[in-house]
Amino acid sequence: MIGRLRGTLLEKQPPWLVVDVAGVGYELEASMTTLVALPGCGEEVSLHTHLSVRDDAHLLYGFAREQERSLFRALIKVNGIGPKLALAILSGMDEDAFIRCVMDDDIKALTRLPGVGKKTAERLIIEMRDRFPHWQDSTEVSAGDAGMGASTPSPKDPLADAEAALVSLGYKPSEATRMLSGLEEKGSTEAMIKAALARRMAG
Repeated sequence: MIGRLRGTLLEKQPPWLVVDVAGVGYELEASMTTLVALPGCGEEVSLHTHLSVRDDAHLLYGFAREQERSLFRALIKVNGIGPKLALAILSGMDEDAFIRCVMDDDIKALTRLPGVGKKTAERLIIEMRDRFPHWQDSTEVSAGDAGMGASTPSPKDPLADAEAALVSLGYKPSEATRMLSGLEEKGSTEAMIKAALARRMAG
């Protein structure tokens, strides 16, 4: 089991990233919450990981905080919630916001997430309420604390990359376009994704 990786961030193409560890490039999928916390390419990162072994693939997921990984692992135990949907949930809201939604029976907020309909939201609230691990205020250094500066500018089109990333999370292309349309904050791909998700969750 691969539980943690420390190395150099080689590529960051939301929702994917590649980390070089002693000459081996590990490809991971991460939530937007983790991706926006990462430093620029070429910087050192340390990520908590979860390895999913399937018949056709070994998939590695990366998380900036242990708390986020714990919630991811709790989510994928819920009937009907796979890794992709779990990452979409963690991309749309952080752990504390998710806990508040569950404890407050806030179905409306949960259904703003891609792939989460009313029945799925109700299932999440029922099953997750008793599954929350013991949350603690994290004092560990997150993946981006060693270099939280702005990400290295990408030669690609940040807007197109942001739209592709939102589609990969489960939003329809037309919806992703609307979410990004007219954003005041034009910058890195991660910044636009974060702003678009915040707009979406605000209704």
